Amino acid sequence: MIAPKDIEVIAPNFKRRLSGVTATVVRLVPVQSAHINIVATGPVLPAQVPQIPLSSLITLPRRGPGPKGWRVWHARRNVEMIGGLALKYLLGKKLKLLFTSASQREQTGVTRWLIRRMDAVVATSDKTASYLQVPAQVIMHGIDTEGFSPSHDRAALRRKLGVPDTGPLIGCYGRIRAQKGTDVYVDAMIRVLRDHPDATALVMGRATEKYVSFDKGLRQKVADAGLVDRILFMPEVPPEAMADWYRILDLYIAPQRWEGFGLTPIEAMATGCPVIATRVGAFEALVAEGQTGLLIDPGEVDQMVVAADRLLSDRDTLDAWRGNARAHVEARFSIESEAQALIALYRRLLDG
Repeated sequence: MIAPKDIEVIAPNFKRRLSGVTATVVRLVPVQSAHINIVATGPVLPAQVPQIPLSSLITLPRRGPGPKGWRVWHARRNVEMIGGLALKYLLGKKLKLLFTSASQREQTGVTRWLIRRMDAVVATSDKTASYLQVPAQVIMHGIDTEGFSPSHDRAALRRKLGVPDTGPLIGCYGRIRAQKGTDVYVDAMIRVLRDHPDATALVMGRATEKYVSFDKGLRQKVADAGLVDRILFMPEVPPEAMADWYRILDLYIAPQRWEGFGLTPIEAMATGCPVIATRVGAFEALVAEGQTGLLIDPGEVDQMVVAADRLLSDRDTLDAWRGNARAHVEARFSIESEAQALIALYRRLLDG
């Protein structure tokens, strides 16, 4: 437990529900904490994450532990940038403000105003950096390659998780909504499974209230196609349980129409699972096309069907890409590399 006076970096996570940003904080802060006095703060965080209560921010000593007294406030959302500004200018905390942007679209005027008040900005890809109107350091996300690793007995793991233990298994994980392309995936799988009678497709995630009718429509479409026992809708699981759900797959599909960064392809590849991903977010930088997976255009059901059929029909290629995928992530996308790059930036800010 880090004493409040010794905290050097604070990573806020102000969202209650699971999101990509939340997953990043949950995975990254414990790794960083081995090298720098960092804590997260937020309304809901797992016990294994070094953290302080939100309420303690008010009583936190104004100065940090270093000779210059700075702390770093590492925000990843607008509301967290606002929180950092409030702590600094209303409560007098001596903070250096850092913002990580994963967005790949023009920011609103409010967001641009907030970003201009940061002491440093990180972009999660070159494409993201191109949308920013301020200088940004590109630091790509990484994952825990020990936590996300291949299974030695996929059939046994499938049985444990309650899914078919024979035949190809295809997966698509994440929020169920049009932006995530879940409908494209379902439409494609209805066609693919008819040509591959031994295959099963999984849809895992949660539909928020706004997308409940969208989710119901997809389930009805699967029922109308007579595939309720082969296109399986699975409930959302916590981040620490996700690795097993990638390990059981033969093929992972990331069908997003839009994405900021998108961790799922590298999570899948780290477990030795080839991927099909759309050309959005950072996916083109993550997937080695023709070696670890295939890239398709967003919203293109026909392209997804062709790509999935190609890989399911060529087990030798799929098996070769399984080994390639694991090696690719280990070499380029470890969470340790991301953590060290951020820590170096924190130390520059603390010394400034």
